[in-house]
Amino acid sequence: MPITRRTRGSALLTVLWLSAALAAIAFALASTVRSETERASTSLDGTRSYYLAAGALDRASLELLWSARNRGAGPIPAGATRVNYEFPSGTAEVEIIPEAAKLNVNSAPPGELYNLGLALGLDAARAREIAEAIDDWRRPAESSAFDPYYLSLTPSFRAPHASFQEIEELMQVKGITPELFYGAYIPEQDGEGRTRLVRRAGLAECLSIYALGGVDVNTAAPAVMAAVGMTPDAIQAVMEHRRISPITAQELALLQASLGNSAGRLRIGGNSIMTLRATARIRTGDGRLSDLRRTVAAQVKYMPAGYEPIRILRWYDSAWSN
Repeated sequence: MPITRRTRGSALLTVLWLSAALAAIAFALASTVRSETERASTSLDGTRSYYLAAGALDRASLELLWSARNRGAGPIPAGATRVNYEFPSGTAEVEIIPEAAKLNVNSAPPGELYNLGLALGLDAARAREIAEAIDDWRRPAESSAFDPYYLSLTPSFRAPHASFQEIEELMQVKGITPELFYGAYIPEQDGEGRTRLVRRAGLAECLSIYALGGVDVNTAAPAVMAAVGMTPDAIQAVMEHRRISPITAQELALLQASLGNSAGRLRIGGNSIMTLRATARIRTGDGRLSDLRRTVAAQVKYMPAGYEPIRILRWYDSAWSN
């Protein structure tokens, strides 16, 4: 049978369609391979950053122990709030946050809990309700005004009316949301009228089951200082001072004399429990620092003589940091 022009045109059209389909498949495959390659590279960078941060955290915990035992002769000076490390594979910054930077959730007066709620952006009614709910949770009682609320939940439970054993118990207290507990980003306008997201601290950064006595002046969050009665001007003075260098005992005495009773709860340092938070950035093949950051944290307890010197109470594979 002779091949007509129509037959030849149909064959050519079929070849063109097949070529277009194969080109589309090849493009999709190339795009997928490229995406998977980039994802694998990012995953590898994230893993390397994780171990770099974990190594920096371990180094900082040992250097803090060394510095404490040598009374200022170690690599980390007394009162330091952070330390920076340079490694061949990247850089890491470790933040040092004593539990003394926080209020004790089991002993803080309801008035301080109320002030803390206000400092964290709550309205007066909600701040008062949460302060009363926390106080009710930890106070021994056969029954209370909050018990019907807990019994109405699904699943229901009874408030223990005993001391908090873990800070995460706050998540069960009436009125406390994940945003309030962990902190959240809120929109805020800058001086030029532009809106940007600013992080607001959460209760987890301000309350602790381990805090004792006063509040560490070098590491306490502004909300914690407001909770103990410090005025905005006094808080600003402390923040500006410690932005230059850690506040010493002599400087704290001068601050307390000038700030009055509002600074009476401030102290230097804290107990033997602290949170170390390490943020790492690896170096890429061309020597530049990667844009990817990874943060890990650990709650560390330094033990007295006769025990293992360092005990890890909590480990956080993924943590938040400025």
